[in-house]
Amino acid sequence: MFFGDIMFIIYFTVFITLAVGFVNGMTDAPNAIASSVSTGCMKLKNAVIAAAAADFSGAMVIGAFSNKVSETVMNIADFGDDRKIAVISLCAAMCSVVIWAVTAWRFGIPTSESHALIAGLTGAAVSVNGGFSGIDLFEWNKVIKGLFVSVVIGFVGGFAVSKLTSFIFRNTEKKKSERIYRISQIISSMIMAFMHGAQDSQKFAGILSLILSVSNAGGIAFSDSLFPLAISSAAIAAGTAMGGDRIIKTIGKDMVELRVDQGFSSDLSGALCLFISTLLGFPVSTTHTKTSAVIGVGFADGIKSVNRKVVCEMVAAWLFTFPGCGLIGWAIAYIFMKII
Repeated sequence: MFFGDIMFIIYFTVFITLAVGFVNGMTDAPNAIASSVSTGCMKLKNAVIAAAAADFSGAMVIGAFSNKVSETVMNIADFGDDRKIAVISLCAAMCSVVIWAVTAWRFGIPTSESHALIAGLTGAAVSVNGGFSGIDLFEWNKVIKGLFVSVVIGFVGGFAVSKLTSFIFRNTEKKKSERIYRISQIISSMIMAFMHGAQDSQKFAGILSLILSVSNAGGIAFSDSLFPLAISSAAIAAGTAMGGDRIIKTIGKDMVELRVDQGFSSDLSGALCLFISTLLGFPVSTTHTKTSAVIGVGFADGIKSVNRKVVCEMVAAWLFTFPGCGLIGWAIAYIFMKII
């Protein structure tokens, strides 16, 4: 049967993995440029092009020195020794992420593809193993730590940087300080995009390497070649180039009406959080990091400046990502096992 052919499944899984990377660039990368676009420092078209280039550069530069995030993703779940079942499981996991991410994008909700990826892998592994025996709790611990780090450091960093910059420029002429902030924000948003590429491309490179590993296709491992990293980062960059105006509006307008100085503060603290997490091998969410930083700068200005309704909607989406995408991954893996 054509759909049961192992090579077809492998090629399709590679395709769907790159599709997830593309969707990640389309839905997650806009978080990096939301502040600079919303505050008027950059036009959307220019910001998107620059962010796509920064995304790809971050992946290749950081990925050449560290692949800890990829290793975490590759070791999160065990799909058994049967290569056909393993590839089917990976395919199901990737399909669940696409469904979850596109649905969130359709409604303008900046949810996390990173956590959806972990949830999808876990759900598929539980389905094919008939339980949680294939789940590596040590690697899952890194995910939980990463979630804590991204929210806490993002919020505290955004709050602290906002307060610090306000103090430093307290006696500076407003026109002069705004000019400095505008330049700084453009730079900080590109750093944020750079670190998004460094963090997220490793996740999809890890999946591509895992596909090659479990299918014995070519014998290429991540440590042997930067090829999986290059094509995954290219997919993310292509997705970034598609823009993301709905999510930019949610982050930079609906949640907090950002000023230029606040945009700079949120970008800088978000990029720092991504850098630390990448070095530690924590697969964190750019969405969680950036939105936490934005909320932090909003709180620095007073709780009334934060739209709590939008924040609650996003937190609900975050909380539902793990069980929601996990169940979708489980169901798709179950269906695939029955029909292939």
